Amino acid sequence: MRPPVLELIDVDKVYGFGRPNAVRAVEDLSLTVNEGEIVALLGSSGCGKTSTLRMVAGFEGVTKGKIKIAGREIQHLPPAKRGVAMAFEGYSLYPPLTVRENIAFALKSQRISPDEAARRVAEIAELMEISDVLERYPASISGGQQQRASLARALVRDADLHLLDEPMGQLEPQLRALLRGRIKHFIHERRLTAILVTHDQTEANALADRIAVMEEGILQQYDTPAKLKDRPANLFTGTFIGEPPMNVFPARVSSSERETVFDLGSGVSLKYPAAIFPPDLRSRLSQESDVCLGIRPHAVRLVDGGLPVTVSVVQWLGDQTHIAAQFASRTLVSVIHDRARFAPGNTASIAISAEDLHIFDADTGVAIGHGKVAA
Repeated sequence: MRPPVLELIDVDKVYGFGRPNAVRAVEDLSLTVNEGEIVALLGSSGCGKTSTLRMVAGFEGVTKGKIKIAGREIQHLPPAKRGVAMAFEGYSLYPPLTVRENIAFALKSQRISPDEAARRVAEIAELMEISDVLERYPASISGGQQQRASLARALVRDADLHLLDEPMGQLEPQLRALLRGRIKHFIHERRLTAILVTHDQTEANALADRIAVMEEGILQQYDTPAKLKDRPANLFTGTFIGEPPMNVFPARVSSSERETVFDLGSGVSLKYPAAIFPPDLRSRLSQESDVCLGIRPHAVRLVDGGLPVTVSVVQWLGDQTHIAAQFASRTLVSVIHDRARFAPGNTASIAISAEDLHIFDADTGVAIGHGKVAA
């Protein structure tokens, strides 16, 4: 069995190591990336994702731990010896070279014939919608065109690993959506292996086979997009993944053989037959008293004769309506795919199925369980 293309083993990155004001950007990070896989490092600004990418590329030193590419330890090697191709967030194109020459530059060291190099450049330029600017210089094209040229230069190379740092941040939404599909097909068709750094969860979900969610330098969860949404490992991942964000309510739980009750306060309770939950979750709930309930907005259904809520905001977004309402002295957001005929101050009623609950420990935020049975 082939080793993973990339292995990070207990990697730390500390800026100003040994100084009183040292900053730990990455802490004990371990993950693997397999051949032909696209992995996204996803998180807010300062979470450690770019520091991780730069350590893999060789532009930042590793404070502790090991990095392996194709089975060989590389954290002590210079960038040129690591077998990686990188698209920089800041483009880093060579000003004296045309866009065509910039894209083809990396192919010169790979002993590729001029005809083959020209074919590859033309192919990747067409993919990136920059065929019409190949003879122009970087200073004469837009930021979005420069970003696509940088991405083309990375993807045209033969490399063990392709590193893409916020590769589409400067593109308009329509073009970004088009290129996501093209790039994913290009990478998978050629069995390339890529790591994408992004703060945009839509981009991560669209491109990545697996996503590593990071916060404050710590890996929160590493899984497929579907599992991150359906079975978040902790409250941070649950609330970070998903748009609009997950609704969260502190609750006191009481469980008997017949019924499980979540008391949300303000006279509001969610009551379910105990048997509706998986056996392992029933066992956990019987030992808990205080939990946090997570409910995704798409799972909050408008019904007749349900639990009453008071509507505060209604937003029609062209293909769905977001309704914010007061429920158990907190704001609850519901998403429906039709226009909603509500005005602020109106009363509506909702239902929440047990299978749509995400239950987290009130103190640690670690997931206790999920109503939906794992596939």
